[in-house]
Amino acid sequence: MILIIVGILIVVLVLYVIVSYNALVREKNKVKTNWAQIDVVLKRRADLIPNLVETVKGYAKHEKETLDSVMEARNTYMNASIPSEQMEAAGELTQALNKIMAISEAYPDLKANTNFVSLQNELTQTEDKISFARQFYNDSVYSYTNKLEMFPSSIIASLFHFERFDYFEINENDKEIPEVKF
Repeated sequence: MILIIVGILIVVLVLYVIVSYNALVREKNKVKTNWAQIDVVLKRRADLIPNLVETVKGYAKHEKETLDSVMEARNTYMNASIPSEQMEAAGELTQALNKIMAISEAYPDLKANTNFVSLQNELTQTEDKISFARQFYNDSVYSYTNKLEMFPSSIIASLFHFERFDYFEINENDKEIPEVKF
């Protein structure tokens, strides 16, 4: 009789470990998938930037420094290989794009250019998608982190060496309004 009870307890424990492990893997994969969605949208934004810069160049020839900083920020993002580098580069790219949008305010002909308006609308839609993707990513990191930290799944997480993911946070520079001088 004791052997049967011990056997049942072992089976229950093994089943619990399997269920907990699978739940952690599911949450980890959700985080990775949501990061991939951010990456796709950030890549789309990076692809739009050269067209936007070329359009602005035709109207704002003396804004070379700003346009160069936008392209430099884009290239930094494209060369980033790990999520933390990509997060940082995405913030720099956002700042650079804010500057280019501020430049457009000083050039009425540029604001009226259909190419520029179309690119600006595409970029605005892409920025909205980035915001949503960041929110989904951070929600999945939150859920995964809870599984890592809550008892008893925290025991399974530490046994199988599940690692944390960073939240996608904006840096302090992104909170500032870009300064554009003419």
